[in-house]
Amino acid sequence: MKVLTSFRLWCVVFVIVAGAAVLVRPSGSSQAARIAHLETLVRCPSCDDLSVAVSNATSAVAVRHDITTKVHEGKSDDQILTSLEAAYGASILLSPPTSGLGVLLWIVPLIGVLLLVASAARLARRR
Repeated sequence: MKVLTSFRLWCVVFVIVAGAAVLVRPSGSSQAARIAHLETLVRCPSCDDLSVAVSNATSAVAVRHDITTKVHEGKSDDQILTSLEAAYGASILLSPPTSGLGVLLWIVPLIGVLLLVASAARLARRR
């Protein structure tokens, strides 16, 4: 019985932490915070799996400058990301798209976690 209670507690903690991670976003109150957040979402065009925020490649500097310019022009985050995607292709974004085949990259891990939780609950009930 203690294992089941502990398992439920960990499930509740996991749901709370996951929910907080999804709901908490950087504050958009300052342009610098917005720019920094956008830079973490965009991949360096000439690097492997680095955001433009951490890369010092010439192409990353150019993309950072483009992001800064568009933020100062008053464009929304979606407009900026869409224009970068149009210029560099869908692979410029570090997170996979949420439509088409990209949705599988979001759903498959979620299904895996759900199956793991269900099998752990079933194992706990058997004990």
